Amino acid sequence: MGLQNLDFEDRVLIGQTSVKGHGVGTDNDTGAQITFDEIDIIMNAIDRKGIGDTEAFIIVSGLGGGTGSGGSPVLARHLKKIYKEPVYVLGVLPAPEEGRLYSYNAARSLATLVKEADNVILFDNSAWKNEGESIRGAFDRLNDEIVRRFGLLFRAGEIGHHGIGEMVVDSSEIINTLRGGGISSVGYAISEVSSPPQSDRERGFLDRIIGRKQVEERRPEDKLLGEDKTSRILSLVRRAMLGRLTLPCEYSTTSRALVLVAGPPDDLDRKGIEKAKSWVEENIAGVEVRGGDYPAQSRFVAAVVLLASIADAPRVTNLLEIAKETKATSERIDEENVLKLDESIEPLFE
Repeated sequence: MGLQNLDFEDRVLIGQTSVKGHGVGTDNDTGAQITFDEIDIIMNAIDRKGIGDTEAFIIVSGLGGGTGSGGSPVLARHLKKIYKEPVYVLGVLPAPEEGRLYSYNAARSLATLVKEADNVILFDNSAWKNEGESIRGAFDRLNDEIVRRFGLLFRAGEIGHHGIGEMVVDSSEIINTLRGGGISSVGYAISEVSSPPQSDRERGFLDRIIGRKQVEERRPEDKLLGEDKTSRILSLVRRAMLGRLTLPCEYSTTSRALVLVAGPPDDLDRKGIEKAKSWVEENIAGVEVRGGDYPAQSRFVAAVVLLASIADAPRVTNLLEIAKETKATSERIDEENVLKLDESIEPLFE
């Protein structure tokens, strides 16, 4: 994930005149203004790519800096104004140790995005960074975690070499799950199948998404052994929802949810998915739980649980509190630290 994976002709540089294209120095007011001023350049680039097969727009942005946190709400507003397709944001929250300014930027951006976008799916850096690890050092690993979850979720409904699933999850299911707005989180879990493919030719996209490093670090309990398929699927979905979410939250306050299970056709089970959906429904506030499977040749079965329109996320509450304190402190310092000059001295001009 990142600009290095985009062809040069698909990149758009804004702010060349005002900031020489070098970023806005964590000033998201400037980031928003530049995006407003140059929105036509961005929209023309989108039009040139064509949106005939587009079912939704996804804005991926770090929310702690200036350009992304300021420009994302502007782009979301204009996309919704021009196109009928829903607009979602995948926003990355800064860790507290990155600084109070970054938390302040993220809070302002998030408060705006929930009004402008159809839904905001969050990934919290602080929940995923290992102890003693710097954000820069964790950059590639955190990106991989994002790709695993969303690469699988957004592949739902595509027809692969192994046909379509018994219970198809397509884009309309995801759109209906996210239609309530607000913020959302994603859970994920994998288990090794009992009879994995032996050659690299037998391994598909799911193995590539999971990645070699995670395969090497899997735990003994991650292997699907000694249980019937129904119980295995239910257990996997439970682990996805009760484990580490992209945004830690009180999952019981979720309005809607979606369950997607991917893996070798012989290891998928309709009854298991139905039981997993029922279990999720029993544990969230709402009653809308969609779900299905995606057949894919792999050494693993993977489960993704999308928790949509969450009402209680302590990390977001804490972020807003930090932002309020930062604003109050900044205003007080600005007022107190102004150098007072003798007003009896006449200035050179008024």
